[in-house]
Amino acid sequence: MDKYTKQRIQKLHPSVRDEVYKIIEECNISLTGKAKIRITQGLRTFEEQDELYALGRTKPGKKVTNGNAGKSIHNYGFAVDICLIIDDKIASWDTVKDWDNDTIADWYECVKIFAKYGWNWGGNWKNFKDLPHFEKKEYNNWRKLSKLKKDKNDYVIL
Repeated sequence: MDKYTKQRIQKLHPSVRDEVYKIIEECNISLTGKAKIRITQGLRTFEEQDELYALGRTKPGKKVTNGNAGKSIHNYGFAVDICLIIDDKIASWDTVKDWDNDTIADWYECVKIFAKYGWNWGGNWKNFKDLPHFEKKEYNNWRKLSKLKKDKNDYVIL
């Protein structure tokens, strides 16, 4: 597991950190070829969320999110975005490539592992598919999360 992934896991909500470590380890064991998984985004501040929301709206660029501050599961530490790192240097978001030649696309090997642990995949969404995105099923309602009190570290209290 690379240092960036470890750093991003450490910022997730404390209740999912150990589970995400297990998921990433299991994905990396499953991917026996050139690819390893990297978390590219985990916890996102409200300010960062608003910056992303502005893209394609009030700032140039492509729309990358449908939610402004507080309306993303990333804002509560229960979502991650991933990519595959090929040969320890090249980032890939190719969802169909089978780098380990086991007849299953490496991305979908990871999708299955996340699902086994109770995480929804943004690639299954009906509208605005978000292929790199995974969020914990039981904590994927921003309306409920936004009403919860926060602890001294600014994480919602479950």
